[in-house]
Amino acid sequence: MKMYHSQSCCEDVEVDDIVGDIDDLINAEILGVELVQSCDDGNPKDRYDSSYTWSFYKFRTHKGYVDLRWYGSSNGYHSETVDIEYVDLNDFDDWEEVFTM
Repeated sequence: MKMYHSQSCCEDVEVDDIVGDIDDLINAEILGVELVQSCDDGNPKDRYDSSYTWSFYKFRTHKGYVDLRWYGSSNGYHSETVDIEYVDLNDFDDWEEVFTM
């Protein structure tokens, strides 16, 4: 699985925080995943963000738990969320290509 954001005009999406060891996701079977999104909690990262979305991806594996917190902001007309693509790991020589953050 590859998580990324295709940049467009007037918006930005970035990893804000990682809780847990990101290496726990490598070569591990995902036993559970939960997505929690919030865009009305009154806590934008920057007071000038007119529209924003916090996205929390909570992964569970045999190795442990990893939570990824993403923050997206825009002018209200563009995507503020993460793109997810399932990939064939045999196509990659370098894990950094898979975990684009």
